[in-house]
Amino acid sequence: MFIGSQEKEVLITVKTYPTPAHKGVEVSCTAGITSDGEWIRLFPIPFRYLDGSRQFKKYQWVKVNVIKSSDPRPDSYKIQTDSIEIIGTPLSTSNAWAARKEIVLPKVASSLCNLEAERLRGGPTLGVFKPKSVRRLLIVPERVETWSETELAILSQLSMFEKHPPRRLEKIPYTFMYEFTCDDADCSGHRLSVTDWELGQSYRSWRALYGAKWEEKFRRKYELEMLLDRDLYFYVGTIRSHPHIWLIVGLFYPPK
Repeated sequence: MFIGSQEKEVLITVKTYPTPAHKGVEVSCTAGITSDGEWIRLFPIPFRYLDGSRQFKKYQWVKVNVIKSSDPRPDSYKIQTDSIEIIGTPLSTSNAWAARKEIVLPKVASSLCNLEAERLRGGPTLGVFKPKSVRRLLIVPERVETWSETELAILSQLSMFEKHPPRRLEKIPYTFMYEFTCDDADCSGHRLSVTDWELGQSYRSWRALYGAKWEEKFRRKYELEMLLDRDLYFYVGTIRSHPHIWLIVGLFYPPK
């Protein structure tokens, strides 16, 4: 156990697609809402390397030991990975996601512009809001489609969690972005990258199933269905090295 650690219960709401780690092998940005109703970012979590009994799902409560990290973002905590204890099953999607809404909707901010203003005053660097309007989903090819030699070397090293790594992490050769305006009188529009694990896995699955036609299926879900059939909210978080830059780290989309 960490010296001076504290135990927290967290509803996991965000898991981003893994990336090569600066320390370790690979990490996924993981965040959620504590039982006290506060945002928390848990780092580092090499999710694919965790023991199966600790591989939580989104909207599942977990109990963890954490300490405040050296990361200056107020909601960032270092997690003791072997302390992860899963509590129950993921919250149900029945009754139009009522159980999930009960936790998430009280945290909804008025806009991304408001979240940035709060951040500048020392407020949270995580949040959730409903965009006023979404213009489009952009799918932008990566300039380099494969991992660099340095990144491959990181991904090839052994992890403290097991002797042999799982299947090598695949790089998603596209950046997914939403263009939108938020509900703020002075909003001039935003274009934010989406790092949600769900989108990365959708790309991988549909590319395998549909080949070159994967984009049609992808856009049907994340552009048409999200805007027509779902009440779409964006989970967002900032980048440590560029604190003014926000990313969409997850989607919350109960049915309309």
